[in-house]
Parts: sequence; structure tokens; C-alpha cells
Amino acid sequence: MYKRRVFAIAVLFGLVFLPARSVRAADNLESVLHRLDASSAGFHTVSADFEFDSVQTDPVPDKDVQKGTVYCERKGRSLDLGMHIREENGRPVPKVVVFSKGVFKLYEQLINQVTTSSKAGKYESYMGLGFGASGKELTAAWNIKYMGPETLDGVKTEKLELVAKDPQVLKMFPKVTVWIDPERDVTLKQVFDEGQGQYRVCVYFDIKLNQPLPKDAFSFKTDKKTTYVQR
Repeated sequence: MYKRRVFAIAVLFGLVFLPARSVRAADNLESVLHRLDASSAGFHTVSADFEFDSVQTDPVPDKDVQKGTVYCERKGRSLDLGMHIREENGRPVPKVVVFSKGVFKLYEQLINQVTTSSKAGKYESYMGLGFGASGKELTAAWNIKYMGPETLDGVKTEKLELVAKDPQVLKMFPKVTVWIDPERDVTLKQVFDEGQGQYRVCVYFDIKLNQPLPKDAFSFKTDKKTTYVQR
């Protein structure tokens, strides 16, 4: 995997020591990042249905499947993210995950509990990965490798391999692979390598860009019996 700094040095010396394939990959990556810079300027909101498959291959093969809808809104550098989980492994397990103003909240309806964490704010640049982030934002947070074009569900995407620059994020995800549509600045698929034989596959479909979001996109209803946990 290369870093952009390596390419900057190579350009300075006329790229004479780089094979043609690496030069083309660098050019293609820069093109994708510039396209994301352009499309991110017109990005406001997105909604999409999702399926998240959490897979464990070692020591005992296992798989958990979550389905629901995700909402994202960007205003300048601020990010609101709402994930409404409807079912897990085919059973209704309603949960709502909200990230807003640097605060992470998880509402679990079946146990009527809200878990809040204010420590997630420093990871805001990673939270909305593939939804409205500019090329500059991606390069600030990730070391990026261009893996080539690929068509998913009839949509032309660019496949990128990402390695987090933040050591704490790197511990959680040694590598992330995304299939991104740079014209809309949305991701159709993500694979999070969690290490130790575990990974998560996130697939997004029925993507709606810059349309009004429901009033409860970033909220949930509680009552007098709701319990609260701070972490």
C-alpha cells in the first residue's frame, strides 16, 4: 500500500522510479478524489436501506445479519447520522443509532434503554464514510489505495482500499474497502476488516439523494420507564 506522500516525492523526481501501473493508479485515485470534491459540494442528505452482515470465521464460523434504513445529513462540516435497525437475524429487534453534534446514542426499544457516549466526536470524520465526504476529507483520515472500477447493481463504482490514520480506528478496523459512486458521493458497499477472523459487509440499496428526510431520522421516542446509561 502506498501513501500519498510517497507519490508526492515521486512526482518531484519525475516519476522515473515508478512502474507505469503505479503511475496510472495514482492518476486514477487523484481523479476519483477530485470527483468527490466536486460532488460533495452538492451533497445535503441521503437515505438508504441497508443490510449489515457481521461474519466470524475463526474460531467458530458465525454470522449476524442486521437490516434497516440509514439517514445522513451534512451541513458544512457538521454531520448527522441516523441508523434505524428493524431486524436482526430475521427477528424484529428495533434499535436506533444516532450520531449528532459529536454525541453517539443507541436506543434499544426491547429493553427501553438509551446508551450515550460523548467520546465518539473525535471520530466524526470516520462516521459518515462514503456519504458526502469530499476527497480532501478522505485523504485527511485515510491512506488510500485505488483498486479499480467495478459495477455494482448496474452502477459504476470506484473500489478503494482504506487504512485509517488514527491509531484507535486502525485497532478496530485494520482495513476498509469501499465501492463508491463518485458522481453522487455515496457508497454502495463497504467491507470492514475487524481482524482476528472477523469482518462486516455493509450493502446499501434504494439510495435517495437530497430528498427530505423523515422527522424522526435522527431521533427516537422514550418514556418515563426508559433507562439511561452513560459511557
